[in-house]
Amino acid sequence: MKFMKLGTKADSFYTEQATRTLISDIAADLVIQINDITYLLHKFPLLPKCGLLQRLCYDTSDSESVSLELHDIPGGEDAFELCAKFCYGIAINISAHNFVSALCAAKFLRMNDSVDKGNFVGKLESFFNSCILEGWKDSIATLQTTATLPEWSENLGIVRKCIDSIIEKILTPPPQVKWSYTYTRPGYTKKQHHSVPKDWWTEDVSDLDIDLFRCIIMAIRSTYVLPPQLIGEALHVYACRWLPGLTKLKSSGSSASQTEESKEKNRKILETIVSMIPADRGSVSVGFLFRLLSISIHLGVSSVTKTELIRRASLQFEEATVSDLLYPSTASSSDQNYYDTELVLAVLETFLKLWKRMSPGAVDNSYFLRSIRNVGKLIDSYLQVVARDDNMQASKFVSLAETVPSIAREDHDDLYHAINIYLKVHPDLSKAEKKRLCGILDCQRLSPEVRGHAVKNELLPLRTVVQLLYFEQDKGSKATSSHKLPKPHEILLGAKHRSATRDSQTNEEFNGEEVREKDQHKTKRSDGKLALDLEKKMVIRGDIEETQSEKARGVKDESSSSCKVDLDPKKIIRRARSKSEHGVKRETDRER
Repeated sequence: MKFMKLGTKADSFYTEQATRTLISDIAADLVIQINDITYLLHKFPLLPKCGLLQRLCYDTSDSESVSLELHDIPGGEDAFELCAKFCYGIAINISAHNFVSALCAAKFLRMNDSVDKGNFVGKLESFFNSCILEGWKDSIATLQTTATLPEWSENLGIVRKCIDSIIEKILTPPPQVKWSYTYTRPGYTKKQHHSVPKDWWTEDVSDLDIDLFRCIIMAIRSTYVLPPQLIGEALHVYACRWLPGLTKLKSSGSSASQTEESKEKNRKILETIVSMIPADRGSVSVGFLFRLLSISIHLGVSSVTKTELIRRASLQFEEATVSDLLYPSTASSSDQNYYDTELVLAVLETFLKLWKRMSPGAVDNSYFLRSIRNVGKLIDSYLQVVARDDNMQASKFVSLAETVPSIAREDHDDLYHAINIYLKVHPDLSKAEKKRLCGILDCQRLSPEVRGHAVKNELLPLRTVVQLLYFEQDKGSKATSSHKLPKPHEILLGAKHRSATRDSQTNEEFNGEEVREKDQHKTKRSDGKLALDLEKKMVIRGDIEETQSEKARGVKDESSSSCKVDLDPKKIIRRARSKSEHGVKRETDRER
């Protein structure tokens, strides 16, 4: 940080109660009141350099004591004292931290070169142009202090010149950066990295007020020199610098008025940051968008800002990880779930709307299919985490799971694991809640390993276990049938060499096969009914119910035996094999 030293005399100012004066053998003849401070000074060193004081003391004699009030001087008593010490020749140091107040006060007192050659204003302007604007951190610090005197700084051109200097340095190629900057990223050390990082400027700029920060970012964006990702990184650094986490906001011990004032300030910062996010996808990470969205709910930002955050997060939803979604709920009630599932649900619903609009033929498009599959896997993994929450309501759990479309899940293994965790953590669920919870599970889309685990799972409702047993048995029987039946092309090859009588027999076999397929299709349509009947049989109790059960089983056995006459796969296979072997033998005899 550069500074300018003016004057050589020792500081002789001292304070006595609310009065500031200096050690001197000459009696004070100029009394200046500024706010609550009274200055006892002398005309002879101040009037020659201050045009305003010359005008105010114009009608007074040299020997007459004058009292003035300068309550409206910019910078207050501190800035005035710098100007007074300059007039007395007392040593003062001017830096970026006190330059703005000193220049504004000197301009107010009209300490120009036209009043006295080598006056205070000329020296301050020379220091500003040759030192402050040439430095990086000096320009940042000076621009930061303009917030105390915004109108004066704007009118004197300090704000514009500092912003231009900062932007010029930001747009400088990193290899040409020679000035000092702040860069405290985790794991980064300048000794190990000799090259200047592209985002070297983001931390220093984040010290500015949000309005000044916005001026710089919008000016940089208008040049189209820096990539959107670099602009997004600057927004991320600024948000981390100024927006507190939800835990800090909730545990704040400040008064209600201070909390509301803090919320208003943070609300403005968040809304401004969202308005500056570049439209390019990937300019900011999806995790950053979720963090802003989570904080925005607590701060009560406008619906426009919240909707925009949800839209931006949904565009990059497939890139998210489970940790990006784990934000606590803003509800203050102790019986509310810990994780904010409604936030995730809102983003998921918006993602699905955009996905359907952008990909009407997503099934045939590998990119869109991969995109929604990633989201489906993400939600199932998220459900496995939130299922461990003791206060997680079954309705919210089911609502989030049901929102995921069928095409988004390649299988239901991850969903089963989430449901299993939820059932373990919530053993007091009612039968209706368990039924609804397991109703979202498709037993046919479970892998053999998971299905085997589910069959033995005592936490699952009886109906679900029965369905699992039925589908397991049905799948096993289908696998056995498909393994033992002759291949269709073998039957066709054998038919080419048979006689006309064999052709008729083959046609009968094909007709029988066609009838069997129709019956199997009809039987498959009633799978759910058979599974329900089997469940009812497993819950029947009592002697009377056992008798009724035996009757029902008898009727079923009769119907099953009648079906087996025509549809028993083992008999069909034996007939097919017998006819096939007989046909081959006849052909061999004929050749001989």
